[in-house]
Amino acid sequence: MDRTNMKSNMNQDQDNEKNVKGELTYDQKVIQKIIGNALADIDGLLTVDGGFFSNLTDKLVNNDDVTNGINVDVGKKQVAVDMDIVAEYGADISKLYDKIKNKIYDKVKSMTNLEVVEVNVNVVDVKTKAEHEKDSVSLQDRISGNNSDNDDNKKKKDNAQAKKNSERVQ
Repeated sequence: MDRTNMKSNMNQDQDNEKNVKGELTYDQKVIQKIIGNALADIDGLLTVDGGFFSNLTDKLVNNDDVTNGINVDVGKKQVAVDMDIVAEYGADISKLYDKIKNKIYDKVKSMTNLEVVEVNVNVVDVKTKAEHEKDSVSLQDRISGNNSDNDDNKKKKDNAQAKKNSERVQ
């Protein structure tokens, strides 16, 4: 095969790749996860609220599911978002809303090329950080001792045991 034929075949291969048919779609869970992770570092946003049953579940068992409380409608080119949030007491909630909208729009657009056409945020509560942290301790944490009070007690016991062991081993 001479160079002219090789070049012609390469061009045909490139044209064939461009003509491949198919469709790229996103499951709702993917968009929810993108949004949940994007919202993780917004000041003034304490949590996205998943509603009564989700909150009840969170009180019983640790749940790090970032998709809780985020509802999306995903089309072929567009996304609409609905969510309930708990805002930090003292935060400018209208500015918080703008931050949420911009963050969602930017992250969804950059990762999927889908256009976010609507973001509806319902503020269901305002709390101080201390109230939120207190409310976030689950029954599982209390039973297993995964909260700070029990961590301190465990450290004290471990230190006392280490002291006993060191006295014994001299």
